[in-house]
Amino acid sequence: MLYNAVMTITHRQKQIIEFIISFQEKESFSPSIREICKALGLVSSGSLIKHIRALELNGHLTRSPGKKRAWRLTEQRQPSSIPLIGQIAAGTPILAEENREDNIPFDPTFFGSPNVFALRIKGDSMIDVKICDGDLAIIRPQNKGENEEILAVMVEGMEPEATLKIFRLRDNKVELHSANPSYKPLVFKGNDREKIKILGKLAGIIQNKP
Repeated sequence: MLYNAVMTITHRQKQIIEFIISFQEKESFSPSIREICKALGLVSSGSLIKHIRALELNGHLTRSPGKKRAWRLTEQRQPSSIPLIGQIAAGTPILAEENREDNIPFDPTFFGSPNVFALRIKGDSMIDVKICDGDLAIIRPQNKGENEEILAVMVEGMEPEATLKIFRLRDNKVELHSANPSYKPLVFKGNDREKIKILGKLAGIIQNKP
């Protein structure tokens, strides 16, 4: 499955990045480990170092060995946000203002595109690929899908909210699978395939946990 290529960022890592961006914009240099701990209310630096090194391995931070203020963003980023999409108004573009529930103050280019949007996960239908209730799914807009991609889709006649499904095309049938054996796949044949509207491909997850 192509899920392995999806970027996952924890809620704590999101907080770290947002604080570093804010601090750099204000002070023109990077915060120290102590300053990050204080800002996030952390007593010990141990777990912070673990998160920072994960961000470094993923290419979001770079380190200058031997310096107190060792970590900085890999490139200068402009203040920006990711739109959080709620119920989708029929007939309107996905990113239309009336579809927006909120804005997430997080740089969309961390997920490879300035045009990504977010959907809040509800329920446990994708639990087997570690996408959980309350997580934020970051979606890169596209209107086509390939086998085994995790896509954000809407289906005509269902509730006006997008959902994540694993896309499979078999014998001229489109199958939308959950990542939980408790849920049966949705199968569309012939003209029923037109009921499916692909909104985009899963680009990343912001987890709803520290």
